[in-house]
Amino acid sequence: MRTSTTGRVGQYAALLGYLVFLAFPFLWLVSTAFKSPRELGSLHPTWIPRHPTLDNFRQAFDEQPLLRAAGNSLLAALAAAVIAVLIATPLAYVMARRRTRLARAATGWVVVSQAFPLVLVIIPLFLVLKELRLINSLAGLVMVYVVWALPFALWMLVGYVRAVPTELEEAAAVDGAGRLRTLVSVTAPLLAPGIVATALFAFITAWNEFFFALVLLKTPEKQTLPVVLTHFIGAEGVADLGPLAAAAFLATLPSLIIFAIIQRRITGGMLAGAVKS
Repeated sequence: MRTSTTGRVGQYAALLGYLVFLAFPFLWLVSTAFKSPRELGSLHPTWIPRHPTLDNFRQAFDEQPLLRAAGNSLLAALAAAVIAVLIATPLAYVMARRRTRLARAATGWVVVSQAFPLVLVIIPLFLVLKELRLINSLAGLVMVYVVWALPFALWMLVGYVRAVPTELEEAAAVDGAGRLRTLVSVTAPLLAPGIVATALFAFITAWNEFFFALVLLKTPEKQTLPVVLTHFIGAEGVADLGPLAAAAFLATLPSLIIFAIIQRRITGGMLAGAVKS
């Protein structure tokens, strides 16, 4: 009993330490965003600003077109998430239900492709987009985001499809439902948490992506929010810390809000409604 209690205490302590490790950068970012320039230059920094101010936020919006950049990021992220899910869902169903050599090879390729570094693929992608005349366009950036998110989206959805018992589809077929009716009425509702989780992954990946946007977008009017954040850093590498923290804090809010809204759908009810009444 004593050993079990000690082990449980150790687990909770490790979990608490991990949570503190994850939360520290964000909490420090929030604290920095509300500090005055005098506090930011202090030799004895504090967690809580002594004199909270919104001047950093005003300065950030005055110095850089954050709203336009956020609109570009939102458009690219939403389009990439929707397109990736629409492509990945039927492909994942086929790969999960048809255990052929081709399906296994495709699954293996999906896993291996995640090991490719960005630098390895940026030159071929750039040349392809140049031939298609999609350089410096959000459409070309969306295409890249879809290609980059699709392998992991497939891998996620294949797992969700395999978690749905085939007996449910067989029971629907016995009741006279056709293949399309079975997919729409039985399988698709059970895949809803997986589809939402996959869309969230694709959205957050595109929203936070920096490297592709930096290389492919040239004009300031089309730059995304992560690229615009780098403009708060001067030519000599000196950062305008207050406005940068304020802008970075605002850039993290969409991901946090979306996750807070749909996290119950991700974690709960994976097989809700699976029991036939």
